[in-house]
Amino acid sequence: MKLNNFFILIFLANLSFGQFQTTGKIKQVKENGFHEIPLSAEIRSYSKRDLSDVRIFDARGNKIPYFINSNSEAIQNTFEEYSIVSRTVFPKKSTSIIITAPSAKNNNQLSLFIANADVEKKYSISGSNDQREWFGISNSQVLYDLNSSTEASVVKTISYPLSTYKYLKIDFDDQKTLPINVLKVGNFNTQLQKNIFQEIKPKKSSTTEVSSEKETQIHVLFDGPQVINQITFNISSPTYYKRTAIIYKKVTVQNKRKSQIVNEEIVSFELNSNTKNSFNIPEIFEKDFYIKIENHDNLPLSISTIKYSQKPISIIADLNANEIYSIKTGNKNLTEPDYDLSNFKNNILETLPQTYIYKIQQNSTSKNKVEKISFWQQGWFMWLCILFGGITILFFTASLIKDLKEKKQG
Repeated sequence: MKLNNFFILIFLANLSFGQFQTTGKIKQVKENGFHEIPLSAEIRSYSKRDLSDVRIFDARGNKIPYFINSNSEAIQNTFEEYSIVSRTVFPKKSTSIIITAPSAKNNNQLSLFIANADVEKKYSISGSNDQREWFGISNSQVLYDLNSSTEASVVKTISYPLSTYKYLKIDFDDQKTLPINVLKVGNFNTQLQKNIFQEIKPKKSSTTEVSSEKETQIHVLFDGPQVINQITFNISSPTYYKRTAIIYKKVTVQNKRKSQIVNEEIVSFELNSNTKNSFNIPEIFEKDFYIKIENHDNLPLSISTIKYSQKPISIIADLNANEIYSIKTGNKNLTEPDYDLSNFKNNILETLPQTYIYKIQQNSTSKNKVEKISFWQQGWFMWLCILFGGITILFFTASLIKDLKEKKQG
């Protein structure tokens, strides 16, 4: 009975080390294909630093292949609305909309926000520089699929030959159907933004002035270990300054059988009134750390804010429409998965539709672990259990063999 209890203890100890500690749901997608899933700071905090313990599962428990995308570039679409000069309706005949086009650039397309309508519309486009004489640009085009099941309006982009006219006119044919309601007209401008960073806010930050050391000490505390790639200081005074800043953490070392807490430097940089004081630093993955600013004989700096940021990371996976997926992480025993998909990164479009992770939950064991790690959850205890288990198995195996030999001799 005692032996059975011991094996049960070993099994439970190993089981606790082999479980995912954090789970989240992935919002269902509307179409089949590859999607980008941004990893929030919370998910990254609960995962291993290299994210090798992240897994995606479908509703049947099958693992879904993925690869990590750490590109610090982002596509940003902004809508530039154009002024509608006039809107003229000729009942049962046509509707004419005149738009002011940007004179500083050529144009060859317009995006129309249209209230939902279950119709098809023929239209033509003409251009003018004075709104008196009009010239044809495009004729007998058709707008269709003008309704959405989730929104009260749709966006339709119409294309035409490159134009430099100051004014554009869209004539809709209303002979067979009632007029459609064009809410606004403009263009989406696509821009590639580089070195995008995502801000993460600490749970607590406290500043202490140490006069005896002529330095300022800032203690930064997060809920859990966080990846930090950039730190930005907003300093309001004095007008001119030049100070050395050091980021360090407190670590425990053994010295002649005694534990001692020492400061371990992570990175250092210079705060200077001639610069923006935004620093891209070697990656930090810490729950709490300290910033020391050397003031010498100067008054302490007046720091308005300190912003901590990380490079965004996403997961790219092939998802099916309306299927349920979940993401799990926090199993420290896992290593990086080996999926075929990672060999075809260059074959997948750079700009992909996005979905997101929600309802992120930690189990109670993981929550307690963040505050205080119990002895039975630590790595040495797991290996000790394995060692004792192995010795016990060898002992009873040897005893069994000895008994069998005695029985044969008897």
